[in-house]
Amino acid sequence: MDYLLAFEAAADQMSFAGAARQLNISETAISRKVRLLELHFGLDFFSRGHRSIELTAQGREFQARILPALELLRSAADDMLKTSQKRPVVLAATNSVASLWLTPRLHDFRQTTKPVSIMLVASDNDDECLAETVDLAILRGDGDWKGFEAERLFGETVFPVCSPDFLARHPEVTEAKNLPAAPLIEVSSSHTEWMNWRIFLSHLGVNGGRLDRATLFNAYPLSIQAAVDGLGVALGWAHLVDPLLDSGQLVRPLGDQQVRTEHGYYLLVPKNRPAFPGRSEVADWLMQMSANRKRYGP
Repeated sequence: MDYLLAFEAAADQMSFAGAARQLNISETAISRKVRLLELHFGLDFFSRGHRSIELTAQGREFQARILPALELLRSAADDMLKTSQKRPVVLAATNSVASLWLTPRLHDFRQTTKPVSIMLVASDNDDECLAETVDLAILRGDGDWKGFEAERLFGETVFPVCSPDFLARHPEVTEAKNLPAAPLIEVSSSHTEWMNWRIFLSHLGVNGGRLDRATLFNAYPLSIQAAVDGLGVALGWAHLVDPLLDSGQLVRPLGDQQVRTEHGYYLLVPKNRPAFPGRSEVADWLMQMSANRKRYGP
């Protein structure tokens, strides 16, 4: 196909230099491709002068035979491109990322980009997020997913959060040693490697004990809403709870004390599926948000 396109351009322009400009490659490359095509068939398609070329009889016949096929291929490609531009981009993410990080930003995406539809899939099941029907996924991990290109969106930094009203009623939670006895908000998850209160407190050198006063939720966004409502102290993931901190709905009772892990949240792009404009545009938007994110220290 590469040689056919070089031949078509040279025949159309009646010039290797003109074909080079049309295809944006060097004149030498055009000449070489055409010559290899001629050698393949054992025919001369061009008569070459000092500074000119001219189609031979075989060249004219070949041009006439291949033009309809090339135009048919171009038409099919254009139709597929239009179809791909209309199809929604299926973007999968964990419940926490989908609810707290992505959804509040979708309005900005609508305002600043071309019209691209996004179908958002929220699930804490990795198999669902990495299904064949998914175009892009955002997952927590170490950056290594077989069959996917992974680009880091943000790291994993965790700290306690609560409402200002709760903090006023429970000033003791400003000290880490008092947290095990405080009303804590915990999340039950099949991902046993995810941060929980016991793991977090151990990083601070605090024995979590039995944490009898913990209220359990099965979804992280619910735990954050419970913290906003003043039910207790939840674990806040940096970037996910930033808007709530900025608005004053949540505060950090331990100040700058936090735990940063070696993991992070990554944008995953399947290697075995062809790119299309909508997917590329959404991926670029996500990486731009990553570049503009707030930075957390160690």
